[in-house]
Amino acid sequence: MWLRSLAVLLASCSMAAAGDWPQWLGPDRNGSSREVVGPWKHPPKVLWRHAVGEGHSSPVVAGGRVVLHTKVNGKEEEEVTAYSARSGKRLWHTAYGRGSFSSLFGNGPRATPAVAAGRVYANGATGILTCLDARNGDKVWQVDTLTTFKAPNLKFGVSCSPLVEGDNVLVNVGGKGASVVAFGTDKGDVAWKSLDDLASYSSPTALGRGKERQVVFVTEQGVRSLRPSDGRLLWKFHMVDLLNESSTTPVHVGDLLVAGSVTYGSVGLKLKTVDGKPAARQAWKNGALTCYFSTPAAVGKDYLYMVTGTFIPPPAATLRCVDAATGKELWQRAKVAKYHAALLRTGDDKLLMMEDGGELVLLDPSPKGYRELARSKVCGEIWAHPALSDGRLYVRDDQELICLRLPAN
Repeated sequence: MWLRSLAVLLASCSMAAAGDWPQWLGPDRNGSSREVVGPWKHPPKVLWRHAVGEGHSSPVVAGGRVVLHTKVNGKEEEEVTAYSARSGKRLWHTAYGRGSFSSLFGNGPRATPAVAAGRVYANGATGILTCLDARNGDKVWQVDTLTTFKAPNLKFGVSCSPLVEGDNVLVNVGGKGASVVAFGTDKGDVAWKSLDDLASYSSPTALGRGKERQVVFVTEQGVRSLRPSDGRLLWKFHMVDLLNESSTTPVHVGDLLVAGSVTYGSVGLKLKTVDGKPAARQAWKNGALTCYFSTPAAVGKDYLYMVTGTFIPPPAATLRCVDAATGKELWQRAKVAKYHAALLRTGDDKLLMMEDGGELVLLDPSPKGYRELARSKVCGEIWAHPALSDGRLYVRDDQELICLRLPAN
């Protein structure tokens, strides 16, 4: 009996340590994981792989399932598919029709699904927001957000990854009086709608607790903080991108919120409380920190690591270490990728960098300079963010979903 109890305890600890990656940028929506990854001497082992349809939507992991949102080949349809995280077996897939859509950089969905309380929320390239049962893929409800709120689509397609906040799921729609819309998770009814701003490509984040709780969006007009219960505007900061290509998610580091875009650069906003309500003011701005569509990763409260890009040909992405308090660049490493490299912070404050050419890199971040611990070519061209769960890294390139085993430290 004692041995059985010990086995149950060890199994419970193992399960608790595994951790899901259930939404855009992971469990805390900031590109961080509690898992530790050690350097590898040989390329990470491929455990399974599947051919998949078009899309830049990232995989998510929840309840032993990997969920991916893709375009159906040869049709104006999108589908959500669930695979066994362990074996890669396809468990279910649900397809739905959409309006005609094409763009220079692919025709599939961009936004990453969110999994919460047994449901999957997926936002398609034409603004069709779909809620599915995570167990079997049955459709629970669906809303054509652009048609419903008379909002224009973006040049490269709707890209806002849904944020589940309490009993609502929030997306940036971009309609008049419906820039941001909260839909009830139960039936998809409109819980509230707010603002007149057109949409951007950015996905929101949430921060604070209790009365200090706020959801932060980057719209076409800038950074907007809303009260999650009713959508009331708490504070705003004007930040307009000349190309309307604001794609990164704001990052909370210390007492600052850092936001940016490809022509504006980046800004550090000091978070504070005024008259009992959340507020913010500019602490710094650095026009050289042109975040294209790689969300920065914070390591501790002092340093940010950013992959910046430029819209001026030829494209090139640069990794930069930045003092979070001042926005001052401490060092840079040029040409780490063509357009983009995704950053993921591990539980022991290392960085995984997924370069858009398919190179996976493990870094030991330091304000003193670039230090590479391991590197391997693991996939083809990739813009999607990887998902880390239970020692496995799930990556989707332009043709496949791949599960890799990473070494523990």
